[in-house]
Amino acid sequence: MRSLGTEKTTIGWAARDPSGALSPYTYTLRNTGPEDVVIKVTYCGICHSDLHLIKNHQGISHYPMVPGHEVVGEVVEVGSDVRKFRVGDCVGVGLLVGCCGICRPCKSEMEQYCNQVIWSYNHVYTDGKPTQGGFARSMIVDQKFAVKIPDGMAPEQAAPLLCAGVTAYSPLSHLGLKKSGLRGGILGLGGVGHMGVKIAKAMGHHVTVISSSDRKREEAMDHLGADDYLISSDSTRMQKAADSLTISLILSLSFTLLSYIFPCSSSTARRKSITGSFIGSMKETEEVLEFCKEKGVTSMIEMVKMDYVNTAFERLEKNDVRYRFVVDVAGSKLDQ
Repeated sequence: MRSLGTEKTTIGWAARDPSGALSPYTYTLRNTGPEDVVIKVTYCGICHSDLHLIKNHQGISHYPMVPGHEVVGEVVEVGSDVRKFRVGDCVGVGLLVGCCGICRPCKSEMEQYCNQVIWSYNHVYTDGKPTQGGFARSMIVDQKFAVKIPDGMAPEQAAPLLCAGVTAYSPLSHLGLKKSGLRGGILGLGGVGHMGVKIAKAMGHHVTVISSSDRKREEAMDHLGADDYLISSDSTRMQKAADSLTISLILSLSFTLLSYIFPCSSSTARRKSITGSFIGSMKETEEVLEFCKEKGVTSMIEMVKMDYVNTAFERLEKNDVRYRFVVDVAGSKLDQ
């Protein structure tokens, strides 16, 4: 690999059109600077928002697109001003790779709300080059937007924490709800929701999973450790929950709505509130990694190689995964 400051090429798997089919793609990485680290990608989680973007469900996709924003890898080069990392460190990169650094959210360590935030793929970096994600052999990222994976944490387990984990952790942390004793409801038991259950339980909360059917009851209760399970169409039990739950997390895709679930008229009359939360800050990402290591919280993953990734997306679209695919990038033949 060439030295920092010179042009580098890498290979990843990219979608070329809204079919979402991924195949090998060779491209040039952005120019590197003194604050940058070059990362050899080892693992990358698959988020439901990746599916929406490769298929252009939101009408904002740009091709070719290398997805992936739950990236774990090894630092192989560092810039002259890098102080956070050394060559050989295991690091993670989530959805954020840039921000203005001077606005109120940035100064408040809430970079995800910066109006000039730069996403890890399907976006444009400050030099005009498109950003590309973690389904690739390597990435270049500013040291501010990489986090150290704690010693002793399996790197493949760390990957889902960089989006799903911090998305569940951030609202609880921001609202000061990390102390035990809450009665919480979690609506949605997917990649983010299952992490919400595990993190809330590790904080010492009583957790009720709310779902549209009885299909995931056993998983929620026996495998994830939920305390109760509600079917959302059961109006009687839902009303009781509305009166008894301290807080509810509605966990869907890559964003979280933190609320007290039920009608606004009832909420305002009882001084209940509804507020939104989007992924998490760099500080919160570091916190959730340390929290999960300390509490022994792990994500439920299915490991796949890159040559299976298109099938993985087909299964994800059918909700046929418990609960997160993680691509073994380093163990895959990316050029085939």
